[in-house]
Amino acid sequence: MKTIVFQGDSITDAGRNREDPFNLGQGYPNLVAGRLGLTHPGQYQFLNRGVSGDRVVDIYARMKRDILNLQPDFLSILVGVNDVWHELDFGNGVSAPRYKKVYRMLLEEIREALPDTKLLLMEPFVLRGTATEGSLNWFTREVAARAQAVRELAEELEIPFLPLQDRLNALTASAPESWWLADGVHPTVFFHQFIADQWIKAFEAAENQ
Repeated sequence: MKTIVFQGDSITDAGRNREDPFNLGQGYPNLVAGRLGLTHPGQYQFLNRGVSGDRVVDIYARMKRDILNLQPDFLSILVGVNDVWHELDFGNGVSAPRYKKVYRMLLEEIREALPDTKLLLMEPFVLRGTATEGSLNWFTREVAARAQAVRELAEELEIPFLPLQDRLNALTASAPESWWLADGVHPTVFFHQFIADQWIKAFEAAENQ
């Protein structure tokens, strides 16, 4: 049985029960597991290790426990919005250059320790909402800078990249921003479903390489 690990912040965490290592929360990891578990019964084990509030430096700090020790066959990572948000709320954000530097270290060390693990890097995203509207231009610019860093790392290290911001922007033509992101940061069930659908497409493409 292959192990799939989801790594990230609250968007990935999605309210999971930390006391149950197999609990997937209520977001896209749970939806992905439901679909793949139905179409490929008994083939995959799913582990969610997203932690609400995490920045890239936090994921790097817990890499041994929550990535390397799990020895995943497939690992996806979504992180970036807290690297921006924490600067606004706590003065403890991660600048775009440092974000890219630490993210690179994370990926290179994963590659060194787990050369057979397949990776998927997901693009951070943001919209207007109750959490962002007071500083929307700043949020948009800074999250885009982290997204660009992930895109460049994916290209440089030849890792599949899952774009989300432009697709999210397109969805707002059919329903308001709050239909997709409850507060401008956290997905509703509708956008979690969209992420899950896109994730599965990227996963299947990677598996077929």
